[in-house]
Amino acid sequence: MEQNDARTQHTHPHLPPPRAPFHLPAWATAPRPQAPPGIYRQHHTPYDPRTAAENETPVGPLLLRAALNLVVAAVLYPYVVELEVLLIQTVGLGQQLTSALANPLALLLGAIAAVLLIWIFGRMGRWREVGRRFLVPLVSRTVTDAPPEPEAAPVVDVWAELRPAGEVVRRLEHEPVGDVDYVRLHQAWRSVGADAAGRQEFAAQVGSRGAAACAHPSEQRDLPGGRAARHDLLVRQVRLGTAQDVPKNPATHRNAGFALDPALLGTSLLAVGPAGTGKTAALARPVAEALCLQALAGAACAVVVGAADADLGPDDWYDVVIAPGDPSAPYGLDLYGAAPNPDEAAARLADALLPDELASRAESARTSMQQVVGPFRAAYGRYPGVRELRGLLAGDRDGWAELAEQLQKSGRRAEFEADLQQRERMHGRVDDPGALLADRLALLDRPALAAGFSGGPGAKPAFAMRALEHPLRVRVKLPERSHPEAARMLSRLLLGQFTQAAADRGDRELFAGLVLDDATAAVDAQTIRGIQRLRGANAGVVLLLRTLSDLPEALRAPLFGAVGNRMAFPGIAPWDGRLFSEAWGTHLVRETAVTHTPDTSGGTMRRAGRLVRKALSGTTAQTESVTTRDVERHRWSPSDLAHALPSGHAVISLTSVTGEQVPPLLVDLRH
Repeated sequence: MEQNDARTQHTHPHLPPPRAPFHLPAWATAPRPQAPPGIYRQHHTPYDPRTAAENETPVGPLLLRAALNLVVAAVLYPYVVELEVLLIQTVGLGQQLTSALANPLALLLGAIAAVLLIWIFGRMGRWREVGRRFLVPLVSRTVTDAPPEPEAAPVVDVWAELRPAGEVVRRLEHEPVGDVDYVRLHQAWRSVGADAAGRQEFAAQVGSRGAAACAHPSEQRDLPGGRAARHDLLVRQVRLGTAQDVPKNPATHRNAGFALDPALLGTSLLAVGPAGTGKTAALARPVAEALCLQALAGAACAVVVGAADADLGPDDWYDVVIAPGDPSAPYGLDLYGAAPNPDEAAARLADALLPDELASRAESARTSMQQVVGPFRAAYGRYPGVRELRGLLAGDRDGWAELAEQLQKSGRRAEFEADLQQRERMHGRVDDPGALLADRLALLDRPALAAGFSGGPGAKPAFAMRALEHPLRVRVKLPERSHPEAARMLSRLLLGQFTQAAADRGDRELFAGLVLDDATAAVDAQTIRGIQRLRGANAGVVLLLRTLSDLPEALRAPLFGAVGNRMAFPGIAPWDGRLFSEAWGTHLVRETAVTHTPDTSGGTMRRAGRLVRKALSGTTAQTESVTTRDVERHRWSPSDLAHALPSGHAVISLTSVTGEQVPPLLVDLRH
């Protein structure tokens, strides 16, 4: 996906230089060969073992051999020509040739000699390899400095798949069509399948709206403000950088563009690195941008969570912007995720409210929350607001009396009598988990935050996580500066709701992606189990952490096992690097050991000569023995990850939803 609005390139420091205008036929027909996971496929040159073996030849010996063969060929050239003349005279043809044919014959003999010498000495001197490695790149850089014209595309009907819709498709040939339009129209056509009514509706849309047919509900056909990363929507890839040409990287990936797609994000990704190493700019923002573009194309839904000041794209990228504490934010958050099962919704909310140090009381807290939320929904037909829930958990007698009366009127008092009695017995006790939950809810029951949650006074329209079956783009801005503990609770709640809602979707056609810019407080045992279920649900999460030390030690190894992609940024602590190193395992490395020992061989004369040499030079004659063996070494040691990663780089291992794995790659995220 090469489309970009050059007019907006100056608005963001990470935007690349302006590119050539988008050319649909060239983009649609660009070569995209099959490649291992993680390779940006557009215009990719597949790995050729023979070419790679040639490239391993050192530059110095290669050029020296080529020059020597050229000198020898030049010296032998006149002798070869004389030999050819001598052979012609020997067979008696020399006297029969007229003077008019002498010059053409000399040219012919010279050409034959040149071809013969080039064939012999060119093969020995590897002139073809020298030309491919050095001359061709030099010529391509120096022929012209002018920007290349749009690449010539093969004469292919890019709308062939849509032709069965009728003559209305011809309208698309005369309109400017972007990559989002192209993918969206094909996605819509495939979704109708063989349904005759659906095909007629599709044709009517194309006939009336052209390239804007079947548009996203926002009517956007591209992201406002331009793009900061390179995308290829045809295969749903976002390019993040370039895999480096180093021995640690697999040969298939060296010098290739590095990209992520839903097949990789579907196994989820964990990125660890200190603040300032580029996690947000080089990973979170491009992935959020890719998910938003795919949502516009009707292929994904995106939930992007981060601090209000995190650079995760402008608000215009998103359909729903939730910012608790910001009066101008148009939407609020449904604390229960519109879950149809009140026990499930209550359990998720209870888990989110408790901090890590109170995890031991999680089970009793879930039960207490369920004993309130279930009866309330049965009585009123809705979930309680923050203030109502807080009062009931704290044992507000008026609230409980009104709830019992409503249950009696609805005829469901007997169904929830045991819950009511249990909560009544627990009220006022020191070990009442309801009081603990009420204290935690007080952090959300603030005047600045109340309107941002469903059920609160003057509540805004609430987004519910159950809407993941639609191509929505959601941005949640957490109030980390003004209400840090509330922000941590909301991050836990959103991650838990997402893992539950994404796995429970009836229609999994859309890829559901969540990007969590700071997952420090969001990870618990429940969400780790939820992340593992996402692999088969066409969904995945991207979790960013500053350090693994912020997580309880019991959660670190399970989190590493739950995600398929692990990414380490420069400057991580050695104890964080140890977990990465252990997860990536070891591989065999050929190790060469050179041993020097004093030379004691020979007779009297040789020993005397060695004594004279030692007296004159001060060095002892030694013999050298070389031993080569295969030993196991860490692919990346903790020390390498902590101290040897250059700025702007990262190491990432990959696993696709089909089980394909790629060992850790050193990637330059700046190119």
